[in-house]
Amino acid sequence: MKKKNLFDFWAQSKPAIVTLVLISSVINILYLTGSLFMLEVYDRVLPSRHLATLAGLCAIAATLFIFQGFLDFLRGRILTRVGLHLDQALHDRVYNLIVRMPVSARGSTDSLQPLRDLDQVRSFVSGAGPIALFDLPWMPFYLTICFIFHPLIGLVTLCGGLILLCFTLATDVMLRTPSRAGSFHGGRRNALLEASRRSVEAVQSMGMMDRLGIRWKHANDDYLESQRIASDIGGGFSSASKILRMMLQSAVLAIGAYLVINQEASAGIMIASSILTSRALAPVELALAHWKSFVAARQSWARLSSLLGAADIGQERTALPAPRSALSVEGALWAAPGTERPILQDICFTLEAGSALGVVGPSASGKSSLARLLVGVVRPTRGKIRLDGASLDQWHDVGLGDHIGYLPQDVDLLPGTVAENISRFTSNVSSERLLKAAQAAGVHDLILRFTDGYDTRLGEGGLVLSVGQRQRIALARALYGNPFLIVLDEPNSNLDMDGEKALTEAIQNVRERGGVAVVVAHRPSALAACNLIMMMNDGKVTAFGPKDEVLGQILRYPVHSSVNASAPGIKIVDKAGAAE
Repeated sequence: MKKKNLFDFWAQSKPAIVTLVLISSVINILYLTGSLFMLEVYDRVLPSRHLATLAGLCAIAATLFIFQGFLDFLRGRILTRVGLHLDQALHDRVYNLIVRMPVSARGSTDSLQPLRDLDQVRSFVSGAGPIALFDLPWMPFYLTICFIFHPLIGLVTLCGGLILLCFTLATDVMLRTPSRAGSFHGGRRNALLEASRRSVEAVQSMGMMDRLGIRWKHANDDYLESQRIASDIGGGFSSASKILRMMLQSAVLAIGAYLVINQEASAGIMIASSILTSRALAPVELALAHWKSFVAARQSWARLSSLLGAADIGQERTALPAPRSALSVEGALWAAPGTERPILQDICFTLEAGSALGVVGPSASGKSSLARLLVGVVRPTRGKIRLDGASLDQWHDVGLGDHIGYLPQDVDLLPGTVAENISRFTSNVSSERLLKAAQAAGVHDLILRFTDGYDTRLGEGGLVLSVGQRQRIALARALYGNPFLIVLDEPNSNLDMDGEKALTEAIQNVRERGGVAVVVAHRPSALAACNLIMMMNDGKVTAFGPKDEVLGQILRYPVHSSVNASAPGIKIVDKAGAAE
C-alpha cells in the first residue's frame, strides 16, 4: 500500500480552502463600502443637503457592514476548523513518531518537538495570519481604484506598497536565523529539564541539582536571547509599517486636498482615497504583524514533513494470518543510529513452534539488542526477522503486537489500572483472558491484595509498586492473549522464589501451547524451561543448539575470558542438563 504524503491532508481541505477564497473575495469587495459611503456623502449628500439620501446611504452601508462582519466571522470559524482537521489528521502519526523517537534514527534533543510543531502549525492556520494571505492578492484591485481616482494617488499608494513589501522580505530574511536558534535552544533546554526530572533521585541525592540548574539557566538564557532578537526584529518592522501606513494616509489626504484645490478631484475622492489606501496596505501590515509566527509555522511544517515523510508511520498493511510455525532470523545486522560499528552481526537461527531459547553471554554482548530486534522495536540494518516467513516490516504495528509478548529489561508501567496495563489497554477486555494472563504470570494473588484489586490505578497519582511487582505485572502483560512469540529480557532480575517458579511455568506453558519463547538471562533459574541455548559474544553467535550440548561445550571451551565455569547460567548444570 502507498504511504500517505503529508501534503495529501491539504488536498483533503481543498473544499474549505476554495470556500475561504470565495468568502475572502466577497469580503474584499465589501471593504469598498466605507470608501464609497464617504464618496457619496461628500459628493452627493453635502451639496444637496438631502437627508433622505443620507438615511438611505446609512441603511445600505449598515447592511453591508453587518454582512461583511458575518462573513469575516464565518471565515475565522472555517480557518479554526481547518486547523482542527489538520491536527486530527496528523495527531496519531505525531504520537507514534514521538514514542518511536528513542529507538529511531530520527531522535531529537527535544522529544516533544513534533507535538510542538503540530501545535505551532495548527495555531497559525487557525489564527489571523492566513487572512493576510487571502487578502494580499486583492492589493492590485485597490491600487487600480486608486489610479482611477487619480494617477498621483495611485502612484503614492503603489510606492507605499512596495516599501512595505521590502519590509516583508527583510523581515523574512532577518527572522530565519533567530527562529532556528530559538527552536534549537528551546529543544536543548527542554531536553535537559526532562532528563533532570527523570533522574531526580540521583540528581538530588548526589548534589547535582545546583550544577544542572546552572546548565539549564545557560540554555534558557540562550533561548530567551534568540526570542528577544526575533521579537525585536518582528516588532521593529511591524511598528515601522504602522507608521508608514499612517504617513501614507496623511500624504494621500494632503495630495487629495491639493487636487481639490486645483479642481482635479472632489472632496469625496479625497476622503475615499485615504480610506482605500489604508485598505490596500492593510494585508501587508497584517502579514508583517504575523510574520514571526508564519516563519515559525513554516519551519515547524518543514520539520514535520521531513520526520513524517521519512517515518514508516501510517502506511497501510495487508492483514496477515496469525503466526503458528516458526521465528527465523536471517543474517541480521544492526548498528545503532549514528554509529558505524554494528552491535549485532550476522545473526542466523530458526526457532520452531514449541521451542524456548535461552540467550546467554557476557555484558555488552548484544543480548538485549537482539531482544529488541526480535520484537520489532528496532529494525535490522541488514537481514530479516520473520514470523512464518513474513518479515516484521510486512506487519502493521498493531497486528504484529497482538502476536508478540515482550518484557523489557527496564520495566515501566503506564498510568491506568492494573487491568488496563495487563490487557495492553484493550477496550472491552475479556475478564477471562485478563485473569488467565495474571494467573500464568503468578501475579493473581498479589493483585488481589491491592486496595482495589485489578481496578487499582498505577502510575502518576496511583499506587507505587516495587520493582519486583512491576516486573511480575509486566510479565502478565507479555503473556496476555497467548501471543505466539514471547521475548523476555532479564525476566527474573527482581523476582523472588515464587516469582521465578511462576516464570518457569509460564515459559513451559508457552512451549506446550505451540508458541516460541526467547529468554535473555544472567540468572540461571530463567533457563530451566528452555530447550535451546544460544551463546553470544561481541554481537555474534558463538554457540547455538540443545541446552545440554551448548552448556557442555561452553564449559569445556570458554569463548571469552569473562565466560568461565563461574559465569551465570553455566556452572549450575546438573547431570540431566537442566539448569538449577
